[in-house]
Amino acid sequence: MTKELMILIAEAISVYLLVLWAHSLRNRLGLAHFYALIGSLTAVMVWVTDAGVKVEFPGVSLMVGSTVFYTALLLGVFVVYVFDGPRATRIAISTIIGISVVVPIVTLVLHWQLRLADAGTAGYFPPQSLRIYAASIAAAFADLVFLAIAWEYLGKPELKVRLWVRAFLTLLGVLWLDVVLFSTGAFFGSPEYVQIMTGTFLSRLVIGLFAFPFLYLYIAWQSNKYGMEIENRPVLAILREVTRVKLELSLAQREIERRREAERQNAELIHSLQSALQEVKTLRGILPTCSYCKDIRDEEGTWHQLEAYIQRHSDARFSHGICNPCLLKHFPELAGDAPL
Repeated sequence: MTKELMILIAEAISVYLLVLWAHSLRNRLGLAHFYALIGSLTAVMVWVTDAGVKVEFPGVSLMVGSTVFYTALLLGVFVVYVFDGPRATRIAISTIIGISVVVPIVTLVLHWQLRLADAGTAGYFPPQSLRIYAASIAAAFADLVFLAIAWEYLGKPELKVRLWVRAFLTLLGVLWLDVVLFSTGAFFGSPEYVQIMTGTFLSRLVIGLFAFPFLYLYIAWQSNKYGMEIENRPVLAILREVTRVKLELSLAQREIERRREAERQNAELIHSLQSALQEVKTLRGILPTCSYCKDIRDEEGTWHQLEAYIQRHSDARFSHGICNPCLLKHFPELAGDAPL
């Protein structure tokens, strides 16, 4: 075994264990540190892959970027989905895709700065074609979503697939899907397309066989440690979760609009009531009244004519006429013409 291959194996074991160890701390520290590690490994993976670092041994060519870092990311997303569910998985996927998009942009900016400075160090930041970057990002997204779907499909109770078989087939399926998607997107139409795909299929099988024990032993260890049963979710749980979150956001937005409308109507009602209160005055309590002339005494002991007191303390106004009994009493000469 060559020295380069031994170094590659040591790197892979170290990075795999680092990712799994970071995830194992989630119950004490949460997942923030895990997402940070995933983002860092994504950036390293992109740069190492662009640099074309690989190790050759008879019959197989192993790219350091995919053997060490991409496989570590797969293991990370795998265990997050198994133990933390679709929501946490979407955050991990978003982190990986986001960093994968940002790194090429940073590389272009660095090349532009180095050209302006007339520096000869641009080789440290090897650029690739837009097609390869786009194929890599699209394949990574499809791989991670397929991982969740394949895991749930193989976990159907009627299939009765053992846990270790389920884990291995899911991991290998993702690795091979990545070969098809990336090679087709990046190299389809070129003379090397078939050769690249064939060689990569073999290398990914080797990687799957190497990484599988780490994945299975970690799942079994965490399940036994916390007494957790592997949850059987719907096959499209990760996609349905996205739909459910969108629906929840839509319902929440509609509820916010409904409450705003109710608050607006309440404000209008309050304003209307306040306006009505300003226009209405009421007389309350006991009014001291003269039993003969009917004048009213105020709080200061002053007597006021009934009409004047009421007009002063309310919005009522008086107009005067003569009732029939008073007309007959005071103006008998006119009483004969008045209706009784």
